[in-house]
Amino acid sequence: VQLVESGGGLVQAGDSLRLSCAASGRTFSTYSMGWFRQAPGKEREFVASITWSGGILYYGDSVKGRLTIYRDNAKNTVYLVMNNLKPEDTAVYYCAAGRGTYGSTKYASTYDAWGQGTQVTVSS
Repeated sequence: VQLVESGGGLVQAGDSLRLSCAASGRTFSTYSMGWFRQAPGKEREFVASITWSGGILYYGDSVKGRLTIYRDNAKNTVYLVMNNLKPEDTAVYYCAAGRGTYGSTKYASTYDAWGQGTQVTVSS
């Protein structure tokens, strides 16, 4: 599966963004999907994940309550809605596809395919 993220940009603190990750191939609905982010000089951080059915969601502690992940298997797309953005949310956001289930979807090693990333910059 190949992944392409979009929707990043420069916003002000308190604004909202919706990131999209479009997947190629017919097997998208069988993959768990995750979003990770990496800020300059920092390690890659788990943001959110959703299992193949969309029934189980996980969120990173730093984004709980502000971000929502969902998927549309008919469109081969996973989304990340980000509300009340903060300057510390500034990072490159990556989506990933893998065969992990439940809590394993919080770990980057679970994923087999990654997108190229989309930059999100939040100004104060």
